[in-house]
Amino acid sequence: MVVVKLRCQVDYTVFLLFTCTYQNLFQRRHTMKHLFTAVVMALSLQAASAIEVEGAKFDDKIKLGNADLVINGTGVRSKFGKRYVAVLYVGAKSADPKTVIESKGPKRVVLHLLKDGDGKTFSKAFSSGIKDNAGSGLAAIQDKVNAFSDVMLSLGDVKAGTVITIDFVPEKGTQVNVNGKPQGKEIPGEDFFKALLKVWLGDDPVQDDLKAGLLGKS
Repeated sequence: MVVVKLRCQVDYTVFLLFTCTYQNLFQRRHTMKHLFTAVVMALSLQAASAIEVEGAKFDDKIKLGNADLVINGTGVRSKFGKRYVAVLYVGAKSADPKTVIESKGPKRVVLHLLKDGDGKTFSKAFSSGIKDNAGSGLAAIQDKVNAFSDVMLSLGDVKAGTVITIDFVPEKGTQVNVNGKPQGKEIPGEDFFKALLKVWLGDDPVQDDLKAGLLGKS
């Protein structure tokens, strides 16, 4: 009887150990499954939070100053081949050019170069584009246009893949950055940035389908 009782106790102990081990394995497997699912979801969300244009990737949401911005639209500047991808970030999306230009708060224009370029070409193109759309208001901002032209000239030779960002923050002004580094001084005044936006969004834009793209129409 003692032997039988002892054997039953041993068998029961083995059963408990087996049960606990199985439960631990099941729980670990269950946990790993949830962890794997979470990782997949995180990667999916990350992929969904970026868009790709001509091989260049852009976040669909960014923070500038204290403002959260979203992509209003994208487009490709083409002249003797594809020159750059342009991306416009605003506080609230709109397909109306006047609404975008007159909207308050920070904004960003990103230019991702698809072809080698130089500061002299950019300077001339921007100055011409601003002049074509500023009308009688050009005289009031001419000093700022000249300052911006000087910043563009200072870029020198720029290679394909270079990222130029033009940020506007109301309390600071317009700041040009090249690959994340500030280029030149800030240019104060909302009037100048509005004139700059008209290079792409004005009545006489640098390229019609680029304007449409930045307004989210293509």
